[in-house]
This record gives sequence, structure tokens and C-alpha cells, in this order.
Amino acid sequence: MSEKLKVGILGGTGMVGQRFISLLENHPWFEVTTIAASPRSAGKTYEEAVGGRWKMDTPMPEAVKNIVVMNVNEVEKVASEVDFVFSAVDMTKEEIKKIEEDYAKTETPVVSNNSAHRWTPDVPMVVPEINPEHMKVIEFQKKRLGTKRGFVAVKPNCSIQSYAPVLTAWKEFEPYEVVATTYQAISGAGKTFKDWPEMEGNIIPYIGGEEEKSEKEPLRIWGEIKDGVIVPAESPVITCQCIRVPVLNGHTAAVFVKFRKKPTKEQLIEKLVSFKGVPQELELPSAPKQFIRYLEEDNRPQVTLDVNYENGMGINVGRLREDTVYDWKFVGLSHNTVRGAAGGAVLCAELLKAQGYITKK
Repeated sequence: MSEKLKVGILGGTGMVGQRFISLLENHPWFEVTTIAASPRSAGKTYEEAVGGRWKMDTPMPEAVKNIVVMNVNEVEKVASEVDFVFSAVDMTKEEIKKIEEDYAKTETPVVSNNSAHRWTPDVPMVVPEINPEHMKVIEFQKKRLGTKRGFVAVKPNCSIQSYAPVLTAWKEFEPYEVVATTYQAISGAGKTFKDWPEMEGNIIPYIGGEEEKSEKEPLRIWGEIKDGVIVPAESPVITCQCIRVPVLNGHTAAVFVKFRKKPTKEQLIEKLVSFKGVPQELELPSAPKQFIRYLEEDNRPQVTLDVNYENGMGINVGRLREDTVYDWKFVGLSHNTVRGAAGGAVLCAELLKAQGYITKK
């Protein structure tokens, strides 16, 4: 057995679980040794449990095919096999909250893709390039849970990744009002076109709960720790519409911004391309070398050309121009199941390891 940390995937048979497994193939620090899922999958090999439902473009990694799937509800048993877990379970919000805390109480760190704990005041919700310092709230969470090394950390919603990093890069110009419309891929619903044929050639102008998340979650990311909890920022004010579009992977955002200070186009672009954070400084394995790139062409970013930029971990921005009502407008694009889901969580885990929160048991 290598010196890699032993990783469990909770909810490993679903689409995000599959993305975790494909991203962690040959990871330099982490090795998937345990996969847990619903009782109906337990006892089968991973290959049998997934059957014909493998949804990734790349083949199922050989190393996981014969792993026998465990019952995700057997918390102590699963936890005893691993150093930490990624959570992508498909349950109700209350069930997810409970099971993630149950794992944390076995002294097993939980890095979650789920939304259940995003507003738990002492749970960090992190984009590693933006708010790595929020991990410090873990010490307060451990006191509440009565743990020494167990905790829950989460990553934010996939839809905000195409504009929250951009607004962060422009922070010194004081954006105070933002209008965003996101055009979201069907994989965000855990679906492919085979599962959801009615999405072909179709647009659905509603994604349950998504608009509230898109408006509120960036403010929590920009917040600060006070008295052991994360207090959200109060500005900028964001209003959002979220639309499901017939695209497999990649969330696009059309965004309008008002600034208190009046930047030039050159200043805005310079801030984007020079923006980097702790993952780039530490050269974390999944970190994009260039976090945000600016595309000069009028017809970019495009999903087919740009979604896999930096292995899906980079953010694409284009069409930055002055607006007649707002100050500036732009189009952003990010990969919703890589940067926006599993990849973002893997980068969080790498940051947690680098910060000393995740260690060998």
C-alpha cells in the first residue's frame, strides 16, 4: 500500500461520485480504497453496482472495478477503512446533514459536494483561490462536534464558479450591484441526454433552489469569521436567473456589474489574468496554473472549445464591454462537474491536507 491517504467516496455510484472516481485516478496524494452507496448497491463490485450507468467520457478506472461497495449507512464500518471521505450522497438535506456529521464524529474528515451544510455557521464553504482562510472555522466546529480530527467542509454551488471568482478579482474596484443569468448544463442535474431526452433542443427557465444559492452563496464566500462562525458579506447585491440549457457540461453566465470605483477595461483584464491564490502558490496537484483566462475573440468563451480549460479547473471570461445601464458586462464559463463539483472538492481536500487538517489516521 502506498503512502497515499486512503479515501472513501460516499455516494460513489451517482454522477458526481463517478466524477470523483475518475478525477482521483492516479492522484499523487489520494487513493480511492473504499466506495459506499445505498443498501441496494452494497455487496456488489463497483462495476456491477454502476452497471450501464457509467456517465464519464473516460472509461471506469481499472483500480476501482472490483472494489466491493459498502453500505453508506454503516458509518463506523466505512470510516474505519479510510483517512477521509468525499461526500456525494443523494438523500434529503436533513439526512445528509446527519450522516456527514456522523462520519465527522468518527474522527473522519468529510469534504462534501452537497449543499446541506453550506449554511451551517461553523462549516467552511470554500473556493480555495478565494477564501482559504475560512478553513480556520474548523477548530470551532470540532469543539461543537466533540472531535479531534473529524469535521465537515463543503464547496459552493456549481453555478457561481463562472462569476464569483471574477468579482473577487475585481474586489478593489468595489462591485456593488450584479445581475447574472446562468445557462446551466444538464449534468448539473446528474443527467445525460440519454437520461433526459426532452432536454434536446429545449430550455427550461427554472432550476429548483438555484437562484437563491446563486445570489447568496458568493456573499458567504466573501464573509469573515467572527466569534467562531462565518458571517456573510453584505455586498455586492446579486440578483440571478438560472436556466437549464441543452448542454452536457459547462455553466455559462451573462453578468452585468456596477462599480463604486471606475476601472478601465485594461485594468479589469489585468486583474483577471494576474489573479491567483493559495492553490497556485502551493502548486496543489489539481490547481490550474492560470485560474482565470481572458479570451479576446467576440465569440468566446464557448462550451465546446473552452469548458475543459486547465482540465476543467480554470475559469473562462470573454466579451467584457461597457454597458449602457450597468458599468461593465461579461460572459463567464466554468466546468460544472469538475471545478463546480468534484474537482472543486478535490482541490479543497488538497488545501486541507496542505493546511494540516487532513492527515493519515
